[in-house]
Amino acid sequence: MSKENILPGNGNDMLLIKTIGSVLVDRGMTVSLAESCTGGLVMKCLSDVPGSSRYLAGGVVAYSNDLKTNMLGVPREIIQRHGAVSEQTARLMAEGVKNATGTSLGIGITGIAGPGGGTPEKPRGLVYIALAATGQTVCQRCVFSGDRNNVRDQAAKTALYMLWQYVSGLS
Repeated sequence: MSKENILPGNGNDMLLIKTIGSVLVDRGMTVSLAESCTGGLVMKCLSDVPGSSRYLAGGVVAYSNDLKTNMLGVPREIIQRHGAVSEQTARLMAEGVKNATGTSLGIGITGIAGPGGGTPEKPRGLVYIALAATGQTVCQRCVFSGDRNNVRDQAAKTALYMLWQYVSGLS
């Protein structure tokens, strides 16, 4: 299954989400999310499946830096040095939500959905997506095009695809 076939609404999105859920349940794994620019879209997709409470613990929409710091444990110094939209922040968001909820996996998403807010160094559409598991955290840097909704949809699609790749690659 390719990333392009996941969201929105082409028929394969629900198949992928159900597959992720089945694999998580089969492996006895759980996931939690810390979303910023996607505003809970990934959690909404995962929770659309009946029975998702068996693998989806929940999460937080952490738009403000204070919430990233106070709920997820992202040090203020990291945000000041690297920015709220950075690989470091995404990684710490994923690790923070995983640790706070006691799940097997944590996903952290931070980015600039637009229409404003971009700079030459951090353009509109820049999104970092991190996945934390025990002993390892991976992060993907993406630059998506389109309007705010397109950026958010593409970020959610990429996060789901990343989660699917991770859980399907476990042996």
